[in-house]
Amino acid sequence: MNIADPFADMSRFVAIRRDIHAHPELGFEEHRTSDQVARLLAEWGIEVHRGIAGTGLVGVLRRGTSGRTIGLRADMDALPMHEANRFAHASTHAGRMHACGHDGHTTMLLAAAWHLAQHGIPFDGTVHFIFQPAEEMGKAGAKKMIQDGLFERFPCEAVFALHNFPVGEVGRFALNEGALMASSNTYKVTVRGRGTHASLPHTGIDPVKAVIALAQALQTVVPSVIASTERALLAVTQLQGSDAPNVIPDTATVGGTVRTFSVAAIDRIEERVRALAEGIARAHECSAEVSFVRASPPVVNHPAE
Repeated sequence: MNIADPFADMSRFVAIRRDIHAHPELGFEEHRTSDQVARLLAEWGIEVHRGIAGTGLVGVLRRGTSGRTIGLRADMDALPMHEANRFAHASTHAGRMHACGHDGHTTMLLAAAWHLAQHGIPFDGTVHFIFQPAEEMGKAGAKKMIQDGLFERFPCEAVFALHNFPVGEVGRFALNEGALMASSNTYKVTVRGRGTHASLPHTGIDPVKAVIALAQALQTVVPSVIASTERALLAVTQLQGSDAPNVIPDTATVGGTVRTFSVAAIDRIEERVRALAEGIARAHECSAEVSFVRASPPVVNHPAE
């Protein structure tokens, strides 16, 4: 069977994708998108279950007598950013944009559901179509769905997902065994000193100097604790001191992102970040508080899948 035949006319799904793109919604706010997904699944005869992690939902398609189950998953949320595009389906919501392609992910999963439900594709078992809220910004919508009983209610022997790759060749999937996509982690170090007027630095304890030193030291973390045969990244993307040019603040912060392909690498990096923060803060007569958030683990593909 040539699965491309039913998609000879893609106009319906192009329209769906563009409509979702024009109406982006942030994590746990995907009410319109969730409503649209639920309505379409129901039209195609797919059983719909809503309210999982708030705006999340699952479509269930059963066929045959087998007890085997799989899950197909897509994320639905947008990013808090301005869209500069001028095409007709550009974002109509100020400060929100589908810049990571979740409009496409949602539409692709809808197309898969439509194809399986409407074209008599032979299979024996159950397919769960999982539409996840809040993938972006460390909101961990997948974790929330699991906490809400996703796999107790909709057990899956395996769950399959994909991420768009616009520079890839059309019609091809990029797959490999083992690590494929990096973990997503964020860190923020708050250094506490004692604020004062900038003209009287000797009467305070300057946390900005400590944060500057720490930002430089953080550049050494990956080469210090990660073998050259592994891949990892630590980026410093945020520095915050005083809001006024003539004030030494009580606190200053440095933050950024960490990406790795193994949990062991995250462990080593977090340990090193905490040690550097504590040591450098102490050297500047300050104290440090470290927040290290492990938003998403790395994607590691099992060879059997």
